[in-house]
Amino acid sequence: MKWIALEQLLHPASAPRPVSVAPALDHASLCQQALQLAAGLQQRGVKRIAVHLEDAAQLAVALLGAWRAGVQVLLPADLQAQTRQRWLGEVELWLSDQAQDTALEALLQAPLAAADLDLDNCQLSLCTSGSSGEAKRIDKSLRQLANEVQALEQLWGKDLGAACIIGSVATQHIYGLLFRVLWPLCAGRPFVRRQLPFPEDLQRASREHPAFAWVASPALLKRMGDNLDWPALSAVRRVFSSGGELPASAAQALHQRLQQWPTEILGSSETGGIAWRQGDSLWQPFAEVRLSQNQDGALRIESPYLPPGHIEQSADAVEFAADGRFRLLGRLDRIVKLEEKRISLPMLEQALVEHVWVEEARLAVIQENRASLGALLVLSAAGLYALRNQGRRAVTEGLRQHLSQHCEALALPRRWRLLRQLPFNAQGKLPQAELEALLLAPRPKGPDVLSQAEVDGELQLQLAVSADLAYFNGHFPQTPVLPGVVQVDWALALGQQLLDRPRQFAGMEVLKFQQLVRPGDPLQLTLRFDAERSKLYFAYSNAGAPCSSGRIVLEAVGE
Repeated sequence: MKWIALEQLLHPASAPRPVSVAPALDHASLCQQALQLAAGLQQRGVKRIAVHLEDAAQLAVALLGAWRAGVQVLLPADLQAQTRQRWLGEVELWLSDQAQDTALEALLQAPLAAADLDLDNCQLSLCTSGSSGEAKRIDKSLRQLANEVQALEQLWGKDLGAACIIGSVATQHIYGLLFRVLWPLCAGRPFVRRQLPFPEDLQRASREHPAFAWVASPALLKRMGDNLDWPALSAVRRVFSSGGELPASAAQALHQRLQQWPTEILGSSETGGIAWRQGDSLWQPFAEVRLSQNQDGALRIESPYLPPGHIEQSADAVEFAADGRFRLLGRLDRIVKLEEKRISLPMLEQALVEHVWVEEARLAVIQENRASLGALLVLSAAGLYALRNQGRRAVTEGLRQHLSQHCEALALPRRWRLLRQLPFNAQGKLPQAELEALLLAPRPKGPDVLSQAEVDGELQLQLAVSADLAYFNGHFPQTPVLPGVVQVDWALALGQQLLDRPRQFAGMEVLKFQQLVRPGDPLQLTLRFDAERSKLYFAYSNAGAPCSSGRIVLEAVGE
């Protein structure tokens, strides 16, 4: 497809040109709708709007239409009440899918004439929460965005060809906006309109196209297991990953399955893209991005994706190689003081990840009687094996012993939480408040409910048994097993939605325990309620093998 510069996208194309699939939209229809929206915004006299649309094609219409009308656009991270309150005085109209806001179709009028967009006066504001959780506004000119999509095409356009762009990330943030919307629009590559956050959805969409590429997050790529059709998926032209660091083990697994390394992008809403890498610990700066360091060794960025003359000072400590590539050493703004001792949290996290038991780690300060460190961990397969066969205390003591080679005793974590995955938000950040809340919270007593569906009166749930479950304490110290009474309690609690009225436990029938349930096990729970007999039937299984089953006899509350 012929490249169309971002500022010229509203002009008619010389040949039919796809924009999106599911449903299909072509370039002529995109322009028509955008110019109709521009007319509607001009008629209302609107100058500043907030846009939050799940449909990437509608977002493209909204952006082009607003820019043609000379309207500044804000892309809020979400539509929560506090987000609306934060930006209330900065926008005149909210354009979204929600009933309380203005719908795109309600603004369409007889179209304005096509025209070039002004690269310097067309403005877009992105919102990022950062690690602190505080909303931050970042203003971009169309010129900065145009420079970046042009650079992406020069670097990878030939490899992608006519690939359909399939994404798991939201388009409200810089990575999804560039890779899922603006770059494909200019290149003439079709894109899937909806964000596909689950591996099965990504696979389903990929099978519909002879050529495809993925715009993904580390969170999704880490969850792509052996149950997918990897021979079919190996046709993927390129796998992009951004929003956080992709663990080396996940990158290696993708390489084995797809015969290609994922392309990791380093960048931020403030800077745009900074560098990229494939199967290497060193990052390669983008062609026109100039990098340096301040006196503390933190990265400084000069880039055509930043305002002219601006140098962005980051808090990322780096080490440069002779060829200009660099290695990330951690965040300098994550150095804390405990009893007047300076402690680098990234250094300790890196030390933890070097242990064979740890896949990911994040540390934070806990303020209780006295300040101490707490650790959130995602165990590796080896770590989960150690937990299942040695117990929680052996694992945490082993990790403390490992860390003691890297720090003083006061820096050793006093509290440990073992998670299925770290709580990254939609922007790939780990908000400090979320970390502290998890460390201060008691260990979980319920399962992680991954999905549920009701079929013919039967409730089918996919569960994960937390490695950190409180009920593993003492049952048994070196070989943790989920107690049978807990399995019954979970079935009763999860089955409440099937009951016709409030009922309580009255007894058990035909109770069977056939297979142990261990930390990290995936469980399938099937529930059925017999209202006539007031009995709740339950059955747990793991990969098809039965674990336990029985009937819970119920009685009305108060009987």
